[in-house]
Amino acid sequence: QVQLVESGGGLVQAGGSLRLSCAASGRTFSGYTMGWFLQAPGKEREFVAAIIWNGSSTNYADSVKGRFTITRDNAKNSVYLQMNSLKPEDTAVYYCAADRTNWVVPTRRVSEYDYWGQGTQVTVSS
Repeated sequence: QVQLVESGGGLVQAGGSLRLSCAASGRTFSGYTMGWFLQAPGKEREFVAAIIWNGSSTNYADSVKGRFTITRDNAKNSVYLQMNSLKPEDTAVYYCAADRTNWVVPTRRVSEYDYWGQGTQVTVSS
């Protein structure tokens, strides 16, 4: 069992930056694939970025490539999402998720993730 708590969301102007953090409980964090997803009002949850257990492979949605960076620190049981050059269309609730499967390339599929945080709101003003 893993419990996930996100932090770092907030209101930022377009072009600005935010860093989201996700703190995980549980001794097996280092074995999980970790992902970030977003959900805008009235829309389905969608993939943003993911990273495998040792950080050697990452995966990004096309819409965030070159702007967002996912990293993890297994010693701190944490995963991060650095978001730069933010756009109004990035506005959403951002969720951290954990997947027990050890992928070679981390999966984008929402259904593959086993544990979810409560989400943190990111609002980008124009």
